[in-house]
Amino acid sequence: MTKTAFVTGATGCVGLNLIEELLAQGWQVTAMHRAGSDLTVLQNLPVQCVVGDITDAGSLAGIVPRDVDCLFHVAGNTSMWVRTHDEQFRVNVEGTRNMVRAALEASARRFVLTSSIVAYGLHGGTISEDTPTRGTAARHNYVRSKALAEREVRQALKSGLQAVIINPSNLMGAYDTSNWSRMFRLVLRGRLPVVPPGGGSFCHAREVARAHVAAAERGRIGANYLLGGAECSYLGLAQEMSRLLGVKRRCVALPPAILAGYARIEEMVAPLFGREPDVTPDAVELLSQNLYCDTRRAVRELGYKPQPLEKMLVDCLEWMRGQGLLSATPRPV
Repeated sequence: MTKTAFVTGATGCVGLNLIEELLAQGWQVTAMHRAGSDLTVLQNLPVQCVVGDITDAGSLAGIVPRDVDCLFHVAGNTSMWVRTHDEQFRVNVEGTRNMVRAALEASARRFVLTSSIVAYGLHGGTISEDTPTRGTAARHNYVRSKALAEREVRQALKSGLQAVIINPSNLMGAYDTSNWSRMFRLVLRGRLPVVPPGGGSFCHAREVARAHVAAAERGRIGANYLLGGAECSYLGLAQEMSRLLGVKRRCVALPPAILAGYARIEEMVAPLFGREPDVTPDAVELLSQNLYCDTRRAVRELGYKPQPLEKMLVDCLEWMRGQGLLSATPRPV
């Protein structure tokens, strides 16, 4: 029989990659989006679209199909801007609480949460699923909110929620319009002369989508699965982006204290010009860490396939070019 899926965050990078993978594997998909979302991609896919807001429990009443095979809770707020902290908590924590309740009320057979490597806290090295989590005590708002979202899911396990948690590292691929694709644009325009001194693991959006489907089908209830693979410093990433873009850019890694000072100024000045800041203190703090992960559990239990960094970058770059997202003329060196 055809398997059924309910997907939140259906218009985002992970959501769209996941929906395409579910359809390719023959699933029937109900895609939830907020009123006013950009449906350019979603409306061309054979899915049932429903309007809902994970922060509004009333809007969720009755929209999750009864006995759905898996509710994939992908929606989340990844902003690093202090102005979004309150909204981020509502989306990541309260929104997850609402979706957990909706899943239990609909008797969903599985619940897969899209979390993040940062939910374990800023350990500054290589972590595994056995690493003690300290994200709930973190000062960093995004880190804390993702850890608290996982706590909501773990509490619901006691009520019978059949949940699995996916923890991607730095994700790259098609439909990324605001994360690492933004770094491509900054490099192209010559607006990234410095980067934080950290580094991290990277994962391909398509492989992350496949791991989600595998988690729904055979992931261990209550288990976390870290998804990483390729490892690179952020300076090395900027240099590799420059090479693939065919531009020469001078970029150096600066100490966090210096970058944080600049970020505080940028955070105050950018809104005066009607734009979000290119860098924020929260982003500097996070990207000054070395956040690497061990992916052996996901490889062994989910069939996860880490990809080379160059493939991730090329696939993301080709998608951006196809969408006209790199049309700006590079600044002369």
